[in-house]
Amino acid sequence: MFKKIPNILTIGRIILVPFFVIAFYLPGFYGDLTALIIFIVASFTDFLDGLLARMLGEESKLGELLDPIADKIIVATALILLVMNETIKHYEVIAAIIILTREILISGLREFLAKDRVKLPVSSLTKLKTFLQMASISLLLSGETGNKIINFENYNAQMIGITLLWISAVLTLFTGYKYLRKVINYVISEDNKN
Repeated sequence: MFKKIPNILTIGRIILVPFFVIAFYLPGFYGDLTALIIFIVASFTDFLDGLLARMLGEESKLGELLDPIADKIIVATALILLVMNETIKHYEVIAAIIILTREILISGLREFLAKDRVKLPVSSLTKLKTFLQMASISLLLSGETGNKIINFENYNAQMIGITLLWISAVLTLFTGYKYLRKVINYVISEDNKN
């Protein structure tokens, strides 16, 4: 029973996406709060399903397939919605594009390497990038509600969220480059064997 929990959490994260989209369009305080809570719950299940899978020794093929997909769906959905309502706008959109491009690139690299049963391990810098990315999106989703909660004199949730988005975009470029370099080195070494 407990061994199925990681997969249930992963599938639950995918199921949350349409509810997140609906909540995003709800007006006012409760709309902001509901979308924020759904996104935080989805982000937390990302951390929790991996932890439980390792603790229970239940790293299944289904989890291996769905987990990265679920992560990318919730992040991509949030970024697209934030660009559409102009919370992320002008040059800030570049940071969102960098993050989305890297997600697509890494998915492609993992799929390519899966044929040879080669894995790309997640580095601590990648984990930091993911945390900052989730924190920035959470702050941007909080809207006016977040501004009232944070209530710093010269800063607001949106300003802090955009700053964290740029930091995570820079880390995204750096970690994406490192992964790409590893894959290119692997491919070259495999070609040289033939």
